[in-house]
Amino acid sequence: MKTLSRQLVPEPAYKPPEPSKQKHFSPVKLISFGIIGAIVIVAGFFAVARPVFFSHADTPNPDCALIVPNDPLSAQGLATPYQLTAADPANGSCNEATATQAAFVQGAIFDPATSQISVYNPLVVDKDTQPAILPIVPQLPANAVVALWFGSNGNTLTLQDTNGSLNQGKCVNGVRGSIFGQFAYCNAPAFFRATNSAIAAGTLVPPALGMAMDGQTCPTVRDFSVVDQDQSDNVTTTYLVTADGTTAQMTAANVAALQNMQVKTTVNGSDNRLLDVALDGALGCSPWTVADLANPGQMASALPLNELQAAAYQAAPVALVPANDPMVLKNNNISVNKLNQYRRGVNQPPVDNADAASGTMYCQNMVNVGAPRIVADAALTSKRQSPDPNVGNNLFTFLAQRFVNAYGPDNLNCVQLLGQPSPLATTQDANGVAITVTFNGQPVNNQGA
Repeated sequence: MKTLSRQLVPEPAYKPPEPSKQKHFSPVKLISFGIIGAIVIVAGFFAVARPVFFSHADTPNPDCALIVPNDPLSAQGLATPYQLTAADPANGSCNEATATQAAFVQGAIFDPATSQISVYNPLVVDKDTQPAILPIVPQLPANAVVALWFGSNGNTLTLQDTNGSLNQGKCVNGVRGSIFGQFAYCNAPAFFRATNSAIAAGTLVPPALGMAMDGQTCPTVRDFSVVDQDQSDNVTTTYLVTADGTTAQMTAANVAALQNMQVKTTVNGSDNRLLDVALDGALGCSPWTVADLANPGQMASALPLNELQAAAYQAAPVALVPANDPMVLKNNNISVNKLNQYRRGVNQPPVDNADAASGTMYCQNMVNVGAPRIVADAALTSKRQSPDPNVGNNLFTFLAQRFVNAYGPDNLNCVQLLGQPSPLATTQDANGVAITVTFNGQPVNNQGA
């Protein structure tokens, strides 16, 4: 997905200011959970039909921006739609209805009085447009600790200010002159400080992981069979998109209000959705869900829930954002500052030096732990639909191709770091879709052998 310099060196103590333009990624995030929603026949909330596209851009601009509303951590700020626009209008427009440009916002609320977490996912609309249905204003508990996380299906997502909204929300888009890419957050460190304190006090208890149908503990977002080259990025938010390109929050009330219309769901390609929907479904596991304040009576998963649960229960070796993650590089060089800024937003410990976040060790754990479990679970995952049919013809081949991509020279470059080829290899059909897999040169059948 993303290219990086073959010579990764620590960032000097001082470098001249560099342009704010972030390096380009590839237009489609092929190695995360699929981004194309299916039509929702709104007479039945979960009924689905064939996939549909409502594209409003002939040549999608891969670098978009989100205008952050005033007081983004307040109830009114949460209910105010974010506006999607082009980071550079000269490169074309950005439209939320275009799958490869869509941006997503995920909010989590911690109540210090009850130690309960809830979720509220703010809406994204195109700049200077109105939503299909106005978001509801959530009822927040007193002294609530609110945080936001952002994801994008494009190459980069830049947060733009409204009358000081980025400072009001304590928003982090990267470091000076170098954004993360598809990811950003607001007030996440404060949220995790509050929730970690509650977990330490025993007033907040993440649910146990449980046992998967493969006989192993259910995976987390820090399991090497789940992660890729840029783990802990993007969110689980889903939106409704109408045929005319307007959007609404994914709620039962909104589906009912859009009766007799055809709409699609649009989702964010992410490790979080891959785990919470595809892998948990295949392995007989269940994600941690909490009350959705936008959708009364319903529960929702979320990036911060996944990170808290992983921090509590993931057995060693634990996958943490490595120093050679393309999203934490600065000018294609390792930056401990940028790495730590990213880690703080996803409840991971900062490091003093790049060696403490070794890309080589990360690659070795992918080989030792990640690939064997992907193969062992083939009997379960090969029977499941692919998150992206353009990558693999089922969930197993998708996971294998995703591993190959992450391992390769355009991402973590494990080939060079370890001096060995990927243990997983795939063959593709005429359309470039992975259809068979080998593990250490031996064919993998549907039983994982």
